[in-house]
Amino acid sequence: MTDQLDELSRRPYLVRAMTDWMCDYAQTPHLVVNALAPGVEVPRDHVSNGRIILNIGPTATQGLLMDNEQITFNARFNGVEHSIIVPMAAVVGIYARESGQGMVFVPDDGEPPPDGNDDKRSDNEQKADPEKPQGGRSHLKIVK
Repeated sequence: MTDQLDELSRRPYLVRAMTDWMCDYAQTPHLVVNALAPGVEVPRDHVSNGRIILNIGPTATQGLLMDNEQITFNARFNGVEHSIIVPMAAVVGIYARESGQGMVFVPDDGEPPPDGNDDKRSDNEQKADPEKPQGGRSHLKIVK
């Protein structure tokens, strides 16, 4: 049984739980995604330094589905609707826009977590956060 548990990723469960928690407390969940990972389908012109930040709040998405393998939804970028596909392995972190609370996941391939400096957001979030610290280290913690 232990070997089977070692094979299962906690990431999809934690992403779903964090999303539910944020929405229950009127926070806006944002995913930090490695846009260069295999299987990621996002508008490439919104990718910065290989990352994209996606607002997955209920008002920003249509048809949001999160299973153990991937996250899929439709969202508008510059007024154009796109189908988004994010494999769970490509999710680098999740945080609430309003409070900055969230978590960063340890990458499976040894890639370092984001440093918080690549803050180019997708168009499904219209403006930058005035409360988010500019530059420096990320306020998110690595959860093992």
